[in-house]
Amino acid sequence: MDTQPAVMVYEAFAEEEASLRRHLPADLLVRYTWRTVQESGDSLPLAPVVSIRTQSVMPAGWARHLRAILSRSTGYDHLAAYRAAAGATDLQYGYLPLYCNRAVAEHAMMLWMALLRRLPRQVRQFTRFHRDGLTGGECRGRTLVVVGVGNIGHEVVDIGRALGMTVLGIDPVRRWEDVAYASYAGAAPRADVVVAAMDLNSSSRGFFDPGRLGQLKRGGLFVNVARGELADAAALLAALDTGHLAGVGLDVYDQEPELAVALRAGRAQGPPSAAVDAVLALARRDDVVCTPHNAFNTAESVERKSAQSAQQLEHLRRTGSFLWSVP
Repeated sequence: MDTQPAVMVYEAFAEEEASLRRHLPADLLVRYTWRTVQESGDSLPLAPVVSIRTQSVMPAGWARHLRAILSRSTGYDHLAAYRAAAGATDLQYGYLPLYCNRAVAEHAMMLWMALLRRLPRQVRQFTRFHRDGLTGGECRGRTLVVVGVGNIGHEVVDIGRALGMTVLGIDPVRRWEDVAYASYAGAAPRADVVVAAMDLNSSSRGFFDPGRLGQLKRGGLFVNVARGELADAAALLAALDTGHLAGVGLDVYDQEPELAVALRAGRAQGPPSAAVDAVLALARRDDVVCTPHNAFNTAESVERKSAQSAQQLEHLRRTGSFLWSVP
């Protein structure tokens, strides 16, 4: 019989597992799987400390068997939700706030530039070497609006300025002296590109509803690299259908655990979901680019993530708490 591991790591893709093995202490017994908690079939936690990303859905009953949960993510809304739903206030909850700021910001740039240059259609029309309908646009001179100017959002601001764009930031906390801040009502009608980089909380959930999407400049682009729950997929689809938006780039999705498991399994899980159906309809369009919650995934950020995960687990082992704890 295997010795019980000290840490059970879920959602570890191959490159991340290899990196974690390099960084974690040799005397720490760790077990890994690429599966989410719900895909694993584990009825109880296999270790007193579990590490997840954002797609695992943990049963509330696990809480009484756990000492700590570490999410290898910059966001912690899912941990806060679990703590509230399970009533598990005595557990330690950790996250990684600093590892992927640049990676996510560059991914946002990749999405808006792919949309500006009509990349999905270019790839499709290569087989006929046909250029009609492929005329795109340049970044210089366009207005970029960054909604949520935290660590990631500030990197997006820097990239936009480097590309010659006029950049406006929207955030209730104006922490950066080098950012030109504006109100949403003032910035939205000017936005050629909008990047959602805000935290998910009770006030931001559903922020980009039909009303706020309707305030955006007609023909603009919408990119979300934060959380899918910020923007309703059906509302984005409607804005594309009317021509109000010219393109949408998504790396995150509402009902993402359901979407991810269904796509990996090649079949729907349970009754049809309107949110998942809307995302799949978006993904079939030439004016949409969808990526699999992969903005964080560069060689550099994976190494930082593994090193910071090791810091977190070592700090937990030494002190009983995480270095970066969920508020």
